[in-house]
Amino acid sequence: MQSDADKKGLLTVGSRDSRVTRIGYFLRKYKLDELPQLFNVFFGSMSLVGPRPEVRKYVNMYNDEQKKVLAVKPGITDYASIEYSNENEILAKAANPEQIYITEIMPHKLSLNLKYISEKGFTTDLKIIFKTIAKIIS
Repeated sequence: MQSDADKKGLLTVGSRDSRVTRIGYFLRKYKLDELPQLFNVFFGSMSLVGPRPEVRKYVNMYNDEQKKVLAVKPGITDYASIEYSNENEILAKAANPEQIYITEIMPHKLSLNLKYISEKGFTTDLKIIFKTIAKIIS
């Protein structure tokens, strides 16, 4: 990303985000930008599967029920990552992307995260990993 990208917005909208460098587009397109997070998994601060970390601005909007996702180790992939793999395109079509994110996408992602927490286990993690791989390949 470009320097000070966070000052230009927190959401990536559409396929041509001015904050992303040319190499960044390539890395994002093939999900290679996620590879450094494997170090976090290796060192124990993240899991392969678990709720994706969210930007503090949006975490501050969580209600008490939604805050339960903060009690589990964050992950690289989850149900919401699979379902919203095209989030950038959804937001690109919106007249007000941030409002759509806050009122529609974020609550649904959080409900999927809460679903994961209630089903958490080895077989659920394997299912999510295989679905993630299938989504990346397709």
